[in-house]
Amino acid sequence: MNLNLSGHHLEITPAIRDYVTGKLERVTRHFDHVIDVNVILSVDKLRQKVEANVHMRGRDLHAEVIDEDMYAAIDLLADKLDRQVLKHKEKMNGQRHEGVAAKRQSVNEG
Repeated sequence: MNLNLSGHHLEITPAIRDYVTGKLERVTRHFDHVIDVNVILSVDKLRQKVEANVHMRGRDLHAEVIDEDMYAAIDLLADKLDRQVLKHKEKMNGQRHEGVAAKRQSVNEG
């Protein structure tokens, strides 16, 4: 997985980089077909905004969180991405198994 971090009006410190990397490992643990992740961290007065684009085989996911605390926003972003990835994984596996089950039924009936 390629991880691209960029900051708008914010310097990316090693602590923030390690925190984001650690949180996004959970996404790749659930689904290993993630190609790359682009994360943009931005600060606008008291608004801490974190957005991510996840490029994976067959789909691109986008999530955005605005919070007063940067670390809380990163946590919420990781949760959103995790839910989206799990939903995508279930859809992929569900369609594959339904197709196999339909073929088996038609073979057994014929």
